[in-house]
Amino acid sequence: MVGLSIGEKHFIQGGIAQDLRSDGRKRLTTRPIYVETGVISQANGSARVRMGATDVIASVKAELGRPNALQPDKGKVVVNVDCSPTAAPMFEGRGGEELSAELAVALQRCLLGGESGSGAGIDLSSLVVVEGKICWDLYIDGLVVSSDGNLLDALGAAIKAALSNTGIPKVNVAAGASGDEQPEVDVSDEEFLQFDTSRVPVIVTLTKVGRHYIVDATSEEESQMCLAVSISINRQGRICGLTKRGGAGLDPSFILDMISVAKTVSEQLINTLDSHIAAAEAGGEES
Repeated sequence: MVGLSIGEKHFIQGGIAQDLRSDGRKRLTTRPIYVETGVISQANGSARVRMGATDVIASVKAELGRPNALQPDKGKVVVNVDCSPTAAPMFEGRGGEELSAELAVALQRCLLGGESGSGAGIDLSSLVVVEGKICWDLYIDGLVVSSDGNLLDALGAAIKAALSNTGIPKVNVAAGASGDEQPEVDVSDEEFLQFDTSRVPVIVTLTKVGRHYIVDATSEEESQMCLAVSISINRQGRICGLTKRGGAGLDPSFILDMISVAKTVSEQLINTLDSHIAAAEAGGEES
């Protein structure tokens, strides 16, 4: 936890109430974003995202597997998060393990809409090679390098950038397999299919401090929150997932207002992120 004096707490809360935060931003203004793609050569796709002093890395590894018997027409996505002990003092020991697990569950919910995959921002059916027999398993790993608040949104942005950088190897399936036989496949080392990120959402977390809520909260601001609602929204304006943390209750009408605000913020964030991703990819191709 961030240790603040009573005066510092009043300063943060008072600034938010007056729509002038301690770093000069308004309540619904995000920090500048920096994006770098292709940072891990061994992965199928990777990206590094910095939002202020929050610094995270996401990588995507694609492996052939077998679809779940209950969902034979869908591939699988597994999300894991690791909070580096050097990122913040609170990450040392079990504190980092608990936050890592919490972030992984929240990302899974925001990206896939829960365990069922309904409302998924990632099209799981596109990962199927042979229905019921072969699919792509995507292992998405997030690493928190440095933490100054808003980790979930930063990790969501890094995952979207990493998926934009991901190439799925082309698979040729041999004919002749029948029944329960596992077909033979030839995985290309040279031909790759670009992963479709048109439906992949960004995450916008609205953090309630006092009577007001803010976006892209810093660690100091998060220490003063009563609750936070994270909403994942894609370019089409579709809500892919929603998660809440903090013990305070929330009026339903307040949630509707937060969703409306999140949609507006998400449009700006998606445009900014997409332009940064395009620039990073262009820079990678030139080098």
